[in-house]
Amino acid sequence: MKSNRSKGKGKKKGQRPNKVSKVDKQIKDPNAGMRLNKYIANAGICSRREADIFIEAGSVSVNGKPVTEMGYKVKLDDEVKFDGRTINPQPKEYYLLNKPQGFYTSGKIEHQNKTALNLLQKVTDAKLEPIGRLENSACGLILYTNDGTLAKKLGNAKKGIPQVYELQLNKVFSIEAMEALKAGVIIEGFKVFIDDVSYINNKSHHHIGLELKSMRPKIVPKLMTKLGYEIIKMDRTVFGNLTKLNLPRGHFRTLKKEEVIRLGML
Repeated sequence: MKSNRSKGKGKKKGQRPNKVSKVDKQIKDPNAGMRLNKYIANAGICSRREADIFIEAGSVSVNGKPVTEMGYKVKLDDEVKFDGRTINPQPKEYYLLNKPQGFYTSGKIEHQNKTALNLLQKVTDAKLEPIGRLENSACGLILYTNDGTLAKKLGNAKKGIPQVYELQLNKVFSIEAMEALKAGVIIEGFKVFIDDVSYINNKSHHHIGLELKSMRPKIVPKLMTKLGYEIIKMDRTVFGNLTKLNLPRGHFRTLKKEEVIRLGML
């Protein structure tokens, strides 16, 4: 395909050339440096002025060593940590995946190609992490991002975010079990409350819909086990303000800017 650009022609008087970000420069030139406060700001942690305060306070380390020097420059391959958490200045990416059954959430070596991340690695080189988890046997929505700030906020086990699950159980879900679930169930010393539970329309009472906010690991299977039920199939159909509408199993999509903003407001 021929380029539409012509040498030395077509540029309007006064037109500014396209800017190249410092991150892009570092990708092309690994020896290029970036001021540490700019690096932190690009990572979405805070403003550059606020970053200077955190640097001076000793909240930032580079390659394992605390840095308090104003104007210190880092390279793209340096490991920068803010309050003990690794950060990076890469553009933020957000992907919503409708995970198939039998795929692991994480990308551990022993899982080989049966990881949800493998479905995303064809479109990005970003170091993505899941917000929350879904069991290997479960399917449904899971959000992947390299935005550590949003991931930390949404993954908060105490606060949580709205989620809806459709469950198929090994036996009829009794009215007594439903009332017990609404009243709250003690799981590992914590009382877990749900927002709603109901039978799914046009299906037997082996199928229920469950809405809750808890982000505690394997919380739904633990709730059902505590009540004496085994989950045959589990599907997360809503995650925060996101649904699987027009998102087939095994497919993913990038989030719209307004969706990211709404997630940050949860």
